[in-house]
Amino acid sequence: MRVFALTLTLLFILFQYSLWFGKNGVSDLHRISEEIGTQQSVNANLQKRNKEMYAEIDDLRQGSDSIEERARHELGMVKEGETFYRVINEDHP
Repeated sequence: MRVFALTLTLLFILFQYSLWFGKNGVSDLHRISEEIGTQQSVNANLQKRNKEMYAEIDDLRQGSDSIEERARHELGMVKEGETFYRVINEDHP
């Protein structure tokens, strides 16, 4: 009977060890849960950026105001009949 009880105790310890520290055990569960949380945060930021980009694409497709604004700010373009003034600060070289 003692051998049987000892065998069962050893099996119990072995199973507990594999549950807590083995592959796909509790420690892996916590690590993967943290990784999932991090990835969900990254995904949320990317989805927000995608929504902003889609809104900008819709603006560019629907109206010429956004195209004009981009041309003015990014390319320095000026409409016909407008005068462009550049103010240079003499304090900075």
